[in-house]
Amino acid sequence: MSKLGNLGARLHRGEIGYDFVKNRKIWYGLSILITIVAIAGLAVRGLNMGIEFQGGAVFTTPKNISVSVSQAEEYAEAASGHDAIVQKLGDGSLRIQVAGIETDQANQIKGQLSEDLKVDSEQINAELVGPSWGEQIANKAWQGLGIFMVLVVIYLAIAFEWRMALAAFVALIHDITITVGIYALVGFEVTPGTVIGLLTILGYSLYDTVVVFDSLKEQTKDLTKQTRWTYSDVANRSINSTLVRSINTTVVALLPVAGLLFIGGGVLGAGMLNDISLSLFVGLAAGAYSSIFIATPLVADLKEREPAMKALKKRVLAKRAQSAAQGGTEVHDEETYADEPEDAAPAVVGPRNQPASRSRGRGRPSGKRR
Repeated sequence: MSKLGNLGARLHRGEIGYDFVKNRKIWYGLSILITIVAIAGLAVRGLNMGIEFQGGAVFTTPKNISVSVSQAEEYAEAASGHDAIVQKLGDGSLRIQVAGIETDQANQIKGQLSEDLKVDSEQINAELVGPSWGEQIANKAWQGLGIFMVLVVIYLAIAFEWRMALAAFVALIHDITITVGIYALVGFEVTPGTVIGLLTILGYSLYDTVVVFDSLKEQTKDLTKQTRWTYSDVANRSINSTLVRSINTTVVALLPVAGLLFIGGGVLGAGMLNDISLSLFVGLAAGAYSSIFIATPLVADLKEREPAMKALKKRVLAKRAQSAAQGGTEVHDEETYADEPEDAAPAVVGPRNQPASRSRGRGRPSGKRR
């Protein structure tokens, strides 16, 4: 742990660092690939909408029933003539969902299930769900998502600038698309719990992004008055200085969610935990990734299109080329740009040692002045 703390301190001071901004094209390509896979899964398989959005009936059997899930699914489909979804709950009971049936059909299915499962009809609990309720939830969720997006963009544009607001918006769309695509590929049922999870990850997705943006805003004050760093250099320093913090907060948030997903949902069979925890797990991981690999490099790309930043970049590169030609002793991290001249020196990332004054202590072993 002490080594990790020392690593975080060195990253924060800029003594070491990984060049995230330099490799931004790799991250963009990886994100585009993941997004394409998610969209393809959504288009091919579609979302497994829960009964709350389709309407139908839910039957709950007594505890510790001796019938297997696959056998109960066969009984339910034979009795209803529709596809059925059967889940085994933690207490040993079965939850049987049949979509697209009416009240009279539900009573008939309940009676048939009692015979097939060899239990008393009164012991089977039947609940009817109308599709209008799920539609209302979906509409409210879309409205909430739209309002949230607008408010976030406005706030970030005021607190930071429009380029950061745009980058954060792209990162949010990236995270939501991946999360929904994973749901389609995995085949988990989309329930109101899923909607709650999706809305919850929006705040988590922005958390690390705003932390990096705040550091970037502070470090780029009066940036054009110096010739040591470009905007991309400072953006890279901002990511590295907050990297350990972002990793720690993400891991701490993912651990309990993973417990809900793999233990609560997988081992104990609590279906509602699966609905919420999968969206949270994927969303938290995607949010941490996008804040580091998408949002900040995208801001650097947009910012360096400004005339002032282009001019600064030329001055910095010219100074580095001059220093390299004169045999300068500065230590730089390797960084190249597509439009840089071949003889340009690499960018500075992190503090550099200032040369001692040539006249200081000359002729005096102690170095003291009289």
